[in-house]
Amino acid sequence: MGRFLHRRGWATPYALLTPGMAWLLVFFVVPMYYLGKMSLEQGLFPLFSFSWAWGNFSDAVSAYQVQFVRSLQYAGTATAIALAISYPLAYWIAFRGGRWKNLFLLLVIAPFFVTYLIRTLAWETILSDNGVVVAFLRNIHVLGADGRLLATSAAVIAGITYNFLPFMVLPLYVSLEQVDPRLIEAASDLYANRVLSFLRVTLPLSLPGVFAGVLLTFIPAMGDFINAQLLGTPRQYMIGNVIQSQFLSLRNYPTAAALSFVLMGGILVVVLIFARALGTDRLTAGAAA
Repeated sequence: MGRFLHRRGWATPYALLTPGMAWLLVFFVVPMYYLGKMSLEQGLFPLFSFSWAWGNFSDAVSAYQVQFVRSLQYAGTATAIALAISYPLAYWIAFRGGRWKNLFLLLVIAPFFVTYLIRTLAWETILSDNGVVVAFLRNIHVLGADGRLLATSAAVIAGITYNFLPFMVLPLYVSLEQVDPRLIEAASDLYANRVLSFLRVTLPLSLPGVFAGVLLTFIPAMGDFINAQLLGTPRQYMIGNVIQSQFLSLRNYPTAAALSFVLMGGILVVVLIFARALGTDRLTAGAAA
């Protein structure tokens, strides 16, 4: 019996992979196939016909390049702000949180207990013209008497940053939590001050968390449309708003599908450039070590 199980042992990894592969096939590969097929169709709703219409992609990009660039700007800015806020926060929780670490992490993810839409509507109230924030900024003359925050690019970026901030904090915390304190002590023994110790030891060892946090924040931010819809105006609409409108309002499915593929391809290119610049092989090796 033991030999039989040993001979059949080679199949165990494949058996364990089967549920996950089946899930990806049904809920990723098959929908992507139909989306790709739809992007090459022509016609008017509901009489679309498959005709290898590759021009849908170039037409979509030329017609909505402003929204593509705006999405990149908003997502990139929100990701940078989230990183600037999250790194000190994650650092403090990891090294100064003590026995309250779990509580602080709970507070970080607490907004996720409320739906995405409600969180964004809350920001609409916070940034309203009659709200406390606008009144304070007017009093200190940051905003003029008629100045406003709502329906501006700043409001959209603020909403994106807030909604995706936990996606940045948690990977950074995990990465910083794994830093061996003895390495920092060794740097001090070698006459490195706190700043140099951070730059030479802590920061390089936390780069895998930076990489993961940036990806987890930037990718969903690129496709977001709720924040621009509720906190902005059509002048702040991102490519996600265009895709949503093409699918649900205009019923122009081929253009919407083509825009979706262009968005996915653009995100993939940005991710590959970022990974190349940061050096994922080195990061992975460092994390494994």
